[in-house]
Amino acid sequence: MVTEKIKFGTDGWRAIIAQDFTVYNVARVAQGQADWLKKNFSNPVIVIGHDCRFGGPLFVEAATKVMCGNGIKVLCAKGIVSTPMISMGVLHLNASQGVVITASHNPPTYNGYKLKGAHGGPSSPKDIAAVEALIPDEVEIPTQTLAYFEEKGLIEYINLEEMYINYLNQQFDFNKLNNSPFKMAYDAMYGAGQNVIRKCLPNAVLLHCEHNPGFDGQAPEPLDKNLKALSATIAKTPELKLGLATDGDADRIGLYNEDGEFVDAHNIILLLIHYLAKYKGLTGKVVIAFSVTDRVKKLCAHYNLPVEVTAIGFKYISEIMVTDDVLVGGEESGGIAVKGHIPERDGIYDGLLLFNFMNETGKTLKQLCDEVYEITGRFVYERNDLTIPNDKKNDIIQTAQANGYAKFGKYTFNRVETIDGVKYHLDNGGWMMLRASGTEPVLRIYAEGNSKEETFDILEEVKKEIL
Repeated sequence: MVTEKIKFGTDGWRAIIAQDFTVYNVARVAQGQADWLKKNFSNPVIVIGHDCRFGGPLFVEAATKVMCGNGIKVLCAKGIVSTPMISMGVLHLNASQGVVITASHNPPTYNGYKLKGAHGGPSSPKDIAAVEALIPDEVEIPTQTLAYFEEKGLIEYINLEEMYINYLNQQFDFNKLNNSPFKMAYDAMYGAGQNVIRKCLPNAVLLHCEHNPGFDGQAPEPLDKNLKALSATIAKTPELKLGLATDGDADRIGLYNEDGEFVDAHNIILLLIHYLAKYKGLTGKVVIAFSVTDRVKKLCAHYNLPVEVTAIGFKYISEIMVTDDVLVGGEESGGIAVKGHIPERDGIYDGLLLFNFMNETGKTLKQLCDEVYEITGRFVYERNDLTIPNDKKNDIIQTAQANGYAKFGKYTFNRVETIDGVKYHLDNGGWMMLRASGTEPVLRIYAEGNSKEETFDILEEVKKEIL
């Protein structure tokens, strides 16, 4: 039997359930992780949990049995948990590492395995590579029951949702937020954040906060195209001034303003920098992924904040947050971390922070965005994800890396960067970028222009050129 090598992508290992994401393969990954833990810790302890996806408890059971079979203590989350809950649990319980069984925003046919470090964020690229190198071709899954390992003291069940909500209560005045003149709608996208807002903000309007492992057939990614019900709810309900959405494991964020208009991650990053620097008087480095708008650099220059650009993958941002004084770390896909919280993406925390911003200033999200635009100027960003075969996807990227494109229709460029993918700085003041997904047969085209029409036109011209 030929055993496929298991590779970790931008954010963990992800694969289609029952095709490659099987109990046996999860056990193989767990064995590799167990071997790494035993090499690096004298008495390793891990925190493990799963989100709402199909098979979560089954895959957690397989990983837990392998860990216990290796003599590793497992702190096992009760019920569904978000990725930030696992990261917080690892940090607050002084564990060696964490595991979340989740495929985040991927389509419902996928599941995945994310590694979390002792610092309370994604494991470092170096540690992930070391675990990956130790994944065996074959593994024996212990036949003993979980109850057997619990009796041996190797499994302890913990309530991470309660820990997380208690933490939020220390960070935010929910009495004030619940009595705010601004009302919030929250779309959990059937994901792991579904209980938190219900418990913390009982006055919020809730959408898709039920258990549905198939996500109603849609990828739980907080993009405008996936959130039409949230947009419509806000547009027809005058008292709703904010729409918050989080992805399948609740680490990514999407927002809507009072008119039901989508506010993307670029704007959210800008809003958080503006709030923390101007209104809270905080300082620190801003760390952004390569695909984030250059307007961040403009805003940071205004507030005299240093900026660092990383490859795409929040693990690169988190790694810097552990060693440096970072104010905001963010990526285009909606994963954002802020000073004063764990070095982890957290859609719910970020959303509450901006809801707090609105209530402290008495301003709507639109008004706060206008404050930012006074400094940065207005811009429109869009992303087009093309599902194409991997060989075609790789050919396009190789052509771009070899300077094979002179222009894209009428759009010419003056500078090219290749930190992660290929980014073209256009002569119109915008930019466009090509990048292959690390987890799916998808080519991403990113574009920023001066208007919605121009941005969509850039995307169309690029498609014509490369396909």
